[in-house]
Amino acid sequence: MDKTAYLVLADGTIYKGKRFGADGCATAEVVFTTATTGYLETLTDRSYHGQMIVQAFPLIGNYGVIPEDLESDHIECAAYIVREWSRHPSNFRSRGDIDAFLRKAGIPGLCGIDTRALVRRLRESGVMNGILCDDPADVDFAALRGYKIENAVSRMSCKEAYVEKLEGAKYHVALIDYGIKENILRMLKKCGCEVTVLPYNTEIREITALHPDSVMLSNGPGDPTENPEIIAVLRELLNTGIPTFGICLGHQLLALAAGFKTVKLKYGHRGANQPVRDTASGRVYITSQNHGYAVLSETIDPEIASVAFENNNDRTNEGITYVKTPAFTVQFHPEASAGPQDTAFLFERFLRMMDARKEG
Repeated sequence: MDKTAYLVLADGTIYKGKRFGADGCATAEVVFTTATTGYLETLTDRSYHGQMIVQAFPLIGNYGVIPEDLESDHIECAAYIVREWSRHPSNFRSRGDIDAFLRKAGIPGLCGIDTRALVRRLRESGVMNGILCDDPADVDFAALRGYKIENAVSRMSCKEAYVEKLEGAKYHVALIDYGIKENILRMLKKCGCEVTVLPYNTEIREITALHPDSVMLSNGPGDPTENPEIIAVLRELLNTGIPTFGICLGHQLLALAAGFKTVKLKYGHRGANQPVRDTASGRVYITSQNHGYAVLSETIDPEIASVAFENNNDRTNEGITYVKTPAFTVQFHPEASAGPQDTAFLFERFLRMMDARKEG
């Protein structure tokens, strides 16, 4: 029989549901995603470290667990909340159900609650901390409200450098890992790049010693301002003239290195349906996103960079093009796993930057 469990938010709101996945309690920042598919990529996205994921879409797990679609080798969220999980997944690639997948990873889940009401609560009040527990009477609200995600990047980054080899590679990319999604590596290799993946704390002299054709800054979790050592290295990177492409957290970190500012959003952008406008052409693309912070466009110095993309819903910054160095960054995920492929052309732009440097 399913065990009763509760989600208790920091504002005192209580949701009663049933357990699935692993037993145990979990305290985390509660966030929601509006994606209708891609739950496997969501669960294994390192950017969700320290967070409890709420799926707005009501039925999750209908195509089972497909190992080839995972974005890392671990489930990185603290807990998982759905309206209903599919007990009988149907897909020829499936290797099991989502309940067993969570249990094996030791991640607790909660089902049977009105997730859309929960999403409305988070939209109206903003994301907040919550605890998945067996008894709301035992909750220490002072501790719950004081919970904070700490050392997120260092926890999610690789510990040692490694090389993703590619026979006949045309380019060599140095990729700094802040919590990388595997599809970024797949896309780079598809574009003819051999990739040296570097830990988050790699020094600038170690990067330049590789003589890379370019540097890529990956996605990752947490508040970008809590990484002063990384920001200092990226400030030096901006002066090297090495072509640079940043995604998500990498976008925010490079902006901070350039002297711009970031802000925490009320409830963030998480899902595969975010409209983004190209400020030069006016064209709108549908993008995959997962972030709780954004660069403040009004803090961007026009002598250093310009706004390349903005969110078509709330006008927040979605991309920056740098003026004095061959670098551009985006807040959304052009590798889009899972999600639309509208902005995959940005990888081609990255290749053109490397070609220009080789020819120059």
